[in-house]
Amino acid sequence: MNWYAIYTKPRNEKKVVANIQSLGIEAYCPTISVVKQWSDRKKTIIQPLLSSYVFVKLDEKDRSLVFQVPGVVRYLFWLGKPAIVREQEIQAMKELQEEKYKKVCVTGMARGEKMTITEGLFKGQTATLIEEKNNKTILVLDSLGTTLILEK
Repeated sequence: MNWYAIYTKPRNEKKVVANIQSLGIEAYCPTISVVKQWSDRKKTIIQPLLSSYVFVKLDEKDRSLVFQVPGVVRYLFWLGKPAIVREQEIQAMKELQEEKYKKVCVTGMARGEKMTITEGLFKGQTATLIEEKNNKTILVLDSLGTTLILEK
């Protein structure tokens, strides 16, 4: 069995995971805690780390089962085949999700330069620097093709 990345409708990740698990399929959506500011209060909420992405573990022949779940749009493809996410990457996300980082810094890099992330949730992943300005650093994770925005 392999892990596959599924693209979901926006803000449907948690519902999709629950419904896929009810079908007896292993599903995972990495989450982070974020403090949101409203006009009258602050609240800590848990939101998906990768918007609109859910990971499922199943056999190639059972891939069509996930389309029974409302909110599932499509599989993520890489070179014309469904993208397979390595078990080590899923385990790393699960293990490192517990670690809390208040600050992530990237310095001394030029636009387009590749780097290996050494700390945090994506430790060991290769990324390409897209932009660094003010308090934001924008990276693209090579293995998932996903944009990662780091704020200081």
